Amino acid sequence: QVQLVESGGGLVQAGGSLRLSCAASGRITFSTNTMAWFRQAPGKEREFVAGIRWSTGTTDYQDSVKGRFTISRDSAKNTLTLQMNSLKPEDTAVYYCAQVYALSGIPSSVTGYSYWGQGTQVTVSS
Repeated sequence: QVQLVESGGGLVQAGGSLRLSCAASGRITFSTNTMAWFRQAPGKEREFVAGIRWSTGTTDYQDSVKGRFTISRDSAKNTLTLQMNSLKPEDTAVYYCAQVYALSGIPSSVTGYSYWGQGTQVTVSS
């Protein structure tokens, strides 16, 4: 069982920055651990934002956030981070941390993940 707790959401003006964190606890096997950030805007489906393989640091991003968002992990603290810069109003959503044990690759579908956090709201005003 893995527990995930997000923090760091809030209200920011367009062009601003926010840093989201996800604290992971429980029985975690780091060699195959893969974690990701998803987001869900009102009336829309939950979508993949960025993911990372814990052992190698390999990352993947949704095209719309490339160059603006950076996903990283701190193995000593079991923490996943999403640094979001140059935020746009269309980035407004509830952001979720997710985890799965994957033998290879970084899943980009909701069904590809086993554990989820409760979500944190990010609102970007124009």
